[in-house]
Amino acid sequence: MSFYDLLLEPLSYDFMVRALASTVVASTVCAVLSCWLVLIGWSLMGDAVSHAVLPGVVLAYIVGAPFALGAVVFGFLAVALIGVVRDTSRVKEDAAIGIVFTTLFALGLVLISVTPSQTDLNHIIFGNLLGVDTSDLIQIGILGAITLALLVLKRRDFTLYAFDPTHAHAIGLTPRLLGAALLGLLALTSVVALQVVGVILVVAMLIIPGATAYLLTDRFGRMLVIAPSFSVLAGMIGLYLSYHLDTASGGMIVLVQGAGFTLVYLFGPRQGIVGKRLVKRRREAAAPSARTSW
Repeated sequence: MSFYDLLLEPLSYDFMVRALASTVVASTVCAVLSCWLVLIGWSLMGDAVSHAVLPGVVLAYIVGAPFALGAVVFGFLAVALIGVVRDTSRVKEDAAIGIVFTTLFALGLVLISVTPSQTDLNHIIFGNLLGVDTSDLIQIGILGAITLALLVLKRRDFTLYAFDPTHAHAIGLTPRLLGAALLGLLALTSVVALQVVGVILVVAMLIIPGATAYLLTDRFGRMLVIAPSFSVLAGMIGLYLSYHLDTASGGMIVLVQGAGFTLVYLFGPRQGIVGKRLVKRRREAAAPSARTSW
């Protein structure tokens, strides 16, 4: 089988075309948001919100409301509960995050187990990329477009908030409101990625692209280009590998992203472990010759 056959054969199936489109949208939105999450240091918060939206999504399904509404409500509820536990007890923020998100996630699992449904709600947990239908694709596209548009339009404010909240407040911005807006977009992004990788692996798509781009550049503007490019490429490779190797699509996408991060971590031109050691050795080797010539 030729390379073109390997490339084009999956696209002869409608479910693969929809899966590929969903992967591109989810990868792009998650990667752009991940740049701010990594910069602010909200990786654990991203994990908390992405898991805490599960009961909201299930309750939205039960009452026939949009998934996004339930996700946003429980996303903000999780953040509020974390703040209450942190501010009114001796428990530190990381422990409060762990307590709240695991409890809400467990609530979601219980709701799934007792909710009669003609569809398998476990797909919310593990993802069902190859089962995305036209209506799901439309929902992913609309939510992805709204989230990406808001991130692009407010990118300067969000970036200033990430670098210097005090300065943002001094020029008339409201850091608390900007933080709340980012958390709301995080909840929406979690819904976008649910169908692709499920609740459990959403956090990987929200962190790995931004972390990878962070190792490759010192400029935030470049991060916003590198992260989605890396994420989309990894998503497409993972989807094709899952098709040809008959493996779980969501897991393979995240596995490819993890492999890409590992390569950058080891061999990155600036921050790579191997690259930095090679540069150090070259400098040490050049030092004696420089002293000799002097």
